[in-house]
Amino acid sequence: MKTQAFASVWDAIEDTPEEAANMRVRSDLLMLIERVVKDHGWSQAEAAKALGLTQPRVSELLRGRVDLFSIDKLVTILAAAGQRVEVRALAAA
Repeated sequence: MKTQAFASVWDAIEDTPEEAANMRVRSDLLMLIERVVKDHGWSQAEAAKALGLTQPRVSELLRGRVDLFSIDKLVTILAAAGQRVEVRALAAA
């Protein structure tokens, strides 16, 4: 049996490199939001109020439901948390 190596889990489970790249970015943004919530020591209700979300949406974020959030929405949430998002592109390997 031949083993296949992948650069990330997204490369392994998504159908195209473009979809994998999109999910990688979304995952990175979601992890930043989780860190902000943790650093502030917010409960889900407090995070919801601060981020302009409902508590169930915060729960989805904190459970890692990256598939439920667009890049645009994640950037908006980070902005509401007082974070600035910078984008850089790197040549593919």
